[in-house]
Amino acid sequence: MAERMVNDRTVDKWPAEKWTVDEVADAFIQAARTARKLPPVRVQGHFNAWPTIVRSPHERLAGDDPLVYRFPPTPAEVDQMLVVMRWVQWLEVEQRHLVWMRAARYRWYDIGKRFGCAPRTAQRRWEIAMYIVTHNLAHGVWVR
Repeated sequence: MAERMVNDRTVDKWPAEKWTVDEVADAFIQAARTARKLPPVRVQGHFNAWPTIVRSPHERLAGDDPLVYRFPPTPAEVDQMLVVMRWVQWLEVEQRHLVWMRAARYRWYDIGKRFGCAPRTAQRRWEIAMYIVTHNLAHGVWVR
């Protein structure tokens, strides 16, 4: 049985470990970072039949922005992300959106605007969602 690590903890030994809200929030943040590092999804089967355009040096300087190369996530990071993504099945749909927006580092003001409530109310709802996940992890509730 392979052990998976989330924040230096083995995930396969859940019932014996005590999780805190901060550790669960850190796991969601790490999962959001990993998801951002994944390559973009492209439609398969389509290709460009146009020839490549050869640009002059002046056109290249004034034209396109340089490509940003991101390092792809490691297989261990992807496994951790998939484990954390299973945790959201314990939450309602609105709570899922709230948790992922906060993990993506949106401000409380923007989250409150998205859900039509005050920033403090959005923060309380996020805390409730974190407590739900922490409670289920602490009691060994498994997600299939």
